[in-house]
Order: sequence, then C-alpha cells, then structure tokens
Amino acid sequence: MKIPKRLQPLVDDGMVDEVLYQLMSGKEAQVFVVRCGDSVRCAKVYKEAKKRSFKQAVQYQEGRKVRNSRRARAMSKKTRYGQREQEDAWLNAEVDALYRLAQAGVRVPEPFGFVDGVLLMEMIADEDGKAAPRLDNVVLTPEQAKVYHSQVISDVVRMLCAGLIHGDLSEFNVLVDPEGPVIIDLPQAVNASGNNNAERMLERDIDNMRRYFGRFAPELLNTDYGKEIWALYEAGDLHPHTELTGCFEHNTQAADVNELIEIIESAKEEERDRQERLQAAEAGTD
Repeated sequence: MKIPKRLQPLVDDGMVDEVLYQLMSGKEAQVFVVRCGDSVRCAKVYKEAKKRSFKQAVQYQEGRKVRNSRRARAMSKKTRYGQREQEDAWLNAEVDALYRLAQAGVRVPEPFGFVDGVLLMEMIADEDGKAAPRLDNVVLTPEQAKVYHSQVISDVVRMLCAGLIHGDLSEFNVLVDPEGPVIIDLPQAVNASGNNNAERMLERDIDNMRRYFGRFAPELLNTDYGKEIWALYEAGDLHPHTELTGCFEHNTQAADVNELIEIIESAKEEERDRQERLQAAEAGTD
C-alpha cells in the first residue's frame, strides 16, 4: 500500500521496511501493520489533538510527573508552548507505560520505539499469525471466561504494583492471543499514588471486566475484586502474587452521630479561637 505521510520518516530511517495494511482507525490513533526486517509489527499513528475524540481529561493527567520545571509551569499556564508540551506528555504516556508494565510482567505489546508521534510495537497475533481479535469479538465458554478474568485481574494487580491504573479498561482494549488476554491502549494510564480519582478508576476498570466476563460465567458477577485490591494497596499489603478472594467486607456499622457532632463543634471552636487570636493580633498593631 501507499506509505502514509506520518510513516514515511520511519521508512526513511530504516525502522520500517514496508507498510502492509491499515489494521484499524480509532478515536485517538490509526494502527498499521508493518514489516521490520523479518518481523511483522504494528505502527500506532496518533492523531493530532484537534482530530482526536478522546479528551485529555484532567482526571487522567492528575499526578503525572513532569521532570522539567519550565515545562511544568508552561503546561499549568496553558500557553501555546505549554499546550505543545502537554500534547507531547500525553503521547509519551503510553510509551512510558508500556515499557514500565512490560518490565513488571504485565501482558502488553512490547514497545520498539517512538518517533514523531508514531509508536512502533509488537503485533499481538492469533494462531495463524494474523492480528489477534479484541475481547469483545470472542465467544467464551464459562471456563475460558473464568480463566481469562483471572489473568486480567492478575495483570491489573501487577499494574497497580508498578504504580499505574489503566483508567479505560474494557473488552474493547483487550486483545486475545493463544495465551490469553493482552491489555492495550494506555495513553490515559493513571498515576495510582498521585491521582485523587485512582480508586474510582481502578474499581471502574475491574467492574467493566466483571460485567463482561460475567456474561459467560455469571458467578463472576458476585465478586468484588476492585475494593479488595484497593484496600490491600492502601494498606501496603498488595504484591504481584497476592492471593485474592474476590470478596470484600463492607463496613455496615452505623456512624456515631453524637461523635460526629462533637468533632464538628470542636472544629468550630478551634476556628473561633483562631479568629479571636487574629483579631487580637491586628488590634495590637494598631
């Protein structure tokens, strides 16, 4: 096929020998199957910000670290330079996440490089060497559903232990190869320790998986891995090989209203004392 303009630099540099075909076009990128020497890989070409339908929501970006203080200031002020830097940070987030998660043992595509908004990575293939199907296109037996669900939950735990949460996990961004599920699409990956929405996003990711696999194995609908995993993480007791039960004991104890009232009144009294001290200090300077 004709070489897309965005892939031409990779061909010129010898990173890609041939563009075979377009695999898909999504809300944030186009994916092409390319030949690199004897290997067949994927080239993910990110769309320009104005052409992407997936918004760079603040809730995803919160907690992401920017090493350069000048870049951080520009990004916070929304200057033209800051917007460019924000875009670069968004694009690099998936690359950084893939390298980190692959090292942590999470089943994600292996990254091979990132050039001018194009991510070169492993092509996840089926038994025939063709592009693996998405999870939503696979019909599962109850036993397969339970096995795949367990594998995904294990990878979610490894991700969290590596400090990340997918943030948009569903049957639409999980591929299935002969060995099971492979998690893809990570530009919105969330910093678990620095994002106030982390717990909610983790639970949403896991709930999405529970509902999907529960179509084939209804007993999974009664599990509550999200709250169990987060509780272990907050307590510092979560490890890649932690044995999970899928159960979580919710606190059903009624709140002590009198105790809450005492706390509120105590806070009010402290604030009154603080205001009186401020007034006295101001009077003493007159």
